[in-house]
Amino acid sequence: GRLDGFLEYHLRIWDIAAGILLIKEAGGLVCDSDGGESYLKTGNVVAGNAAILKQLLKVSRSAVRI
Repeated sequence: GRLDGFLEYHLRIWDIAAGILLIKEAGGLVCDSDGGESYLKTGNVVAGNAAILKQLLKVSRSAVRI
C-alpha cells in the first residue's frame, strides 16, 4: 500500500465509477489532474494513498504539459 497509485486521462464515467468507489472505500484519495473533484466530468483521474497522491499530481501535471 505504500506505492499504490493510478493516473489516466480521457476516461468515460462508466470506466471509472466503480473503481472510484472501491478506492474511496479502501481509504484512498481520488482527484482530477488539477487536484480538484471534477474527475467524473473530465475523465482525468489521479488516485492513490495520501502518501503518494502529491507525487502523482506532479507527474500528472508534467504529462499534461507535454
